[in-house]
Amino acid sequence: MADQKPAPEPAKPAKPVNPALRMMGLPSLPRKLPSRNWLIFWGISSTLAAAIIYDRREKRRATARWAHAVAPLARELLPDTSAMPRRVTVYLEAPPGDGLRAAQEHFKEYIKPVLASSGLDWEFVVGRRQGDVRAVVAERVRRTRRQDVTATTEVPTETDLPTDDDVVATVRARNGIPEYAGVKGDIVVGRHTWKEYVRGLHEGWLGPLTAPAPAPAPAAAPVGTAEHKTTDGATGTGADDLDASPTASAPTPDAPDAPETPKPDEKPEDTAPKRPPQPVPYNSVDDYPSSPLPRLIPAELGPSVPIPFPHLLGFLNTPIRIYRFLHRRRLADEIGREVAAVCFATATREYREAVAGGFGDADDGCEQQTALAHEEKDWVKSAWTDSAEDLKNDPALATRDTPWRRPVVVDPRIGQRMRRFVLSAADEAAARAITVPEAEIEGWTKGKLRQLGRWAGRRWRGDDKFRPNVANLDDE
Repeated sequence: MADQKPAPEPAKPAKPVNPALRMMGLPSLPRKLPSRNWLIFWGISSTLAAAIIYDRREKRRATARWAHAVAPLARELLPDTSAMPRRVTVYLEAPPGDGLRAAQEHFKEYIKPVLASSGLDWEFVVGRRQGDVRAVVAERVRRTRRQDVTATTEVPTETDLPTDDDVVATVRARNGIPEYAGVKGDIVVGRHTWKEYVRGLHEGWLGPLTAPAPAPAPAAAPVGTAEHKTTDGATGTGADDLDASPTASAPTPDAPDAPETPKPDEKPEDTAPKRPPQPVPYNSVDDYPSSPLPRLIPAELGPSVPIPFPHLLGFLNTPIRIYRFLHRRRLADEIGREVAAVCFATATREYREAVAGGFGDADDGCEQQTALAHEEKDWVKSAWTDSAEDLKNDPALATRDTPWRRPVVVDPRIGQRMRRFVLSAADEAAARAITVPEAEIEGWTKGKLRQLGRWAGRRWRGDDKFRPNVANLDDE
């Protein structure tokens, strides 16, 4: 008799499911950890997400702290209804290798919130290519010198055409509106803009009031000679061929000119107005020692402050860019502090000079030369050299002014008159003590959840019910 198979063991009873999970249609929670690969994935993803969220919150907190610190300035009243408010000048320029949009986004994210909270007015000086800011700064200084030319021995040979600002100033003077007499100030964003700003100040104060004579153009060959002179191996019609074929001569003057029909392949010329050429510098850095100082130059120039603008491009620089992206809170705090110093304008100091045993190194130069110098390491290669193709397409690149590529040269007579905004210890201590409400820095998700909770609380208390706004009827 064959052996009978043993009876199968009875199935184990199913584990009880949590009633709350069963009501929501969810299975029971697993009793073991996920696999190794899933743990690595969720660990890296959650760490990166937490780092991004934390940095964004702290960046908003730093910007909001400095915005709260300068907010009392917006509540100060003007001395007169016709008085002009204080206005600062913001210098923006496209960074090397990128467009102007990058500089505008940097201003909007880090600088504008603090300026807007202070209630100050500001104007832009925008440069789209290298040398624009230098030309504007120098021309503004020259216009200031020309306004006081009657009290000096300098006689300009050219007359300034009225600009939009001149027209507005004339109207204000006619209506008796005085200009702001206090400290204004300049905000210079980025090392590349700072180089042109310093170069423009020196060009305006140490250069001549009139434009230098343009270099003589090379003499061109006569047109007639170029048309009829051909070589023996050249293809086309020579002088002998022209004599042998009189029918190929120029049309007679009696025949009317036939209208030229445009070819289908030809594209219409662009009729849009081209950008005017950039003004050439009135002097060079080699002319600084021999240039006389104007008689009416003020003892102190308008204060300024350089603002950091880190801008790194390139795929190989991705690790550095990620590190900077996760530490933007430090940049926001540094920029907010510098902008708050401009808004308060309670303290200024001279730009420090490089002395042995003091600030910096004697070989590094003064503070104007070393300000934001670390940003030059991030510039693209095209900021330092022009490619052969660019020089072939535009030969004028070889002779243009390139302040980005040259070191900052500071004349002692101008450098000693420059001032920098600084934040007083009392203002900084008051700003550090400010506590920013959580509702101002929370993200979209947490903010919506907070709004939903407050709305549910009002509904539960009955605060959202419609109540007619009538007077007290008991007194009638």
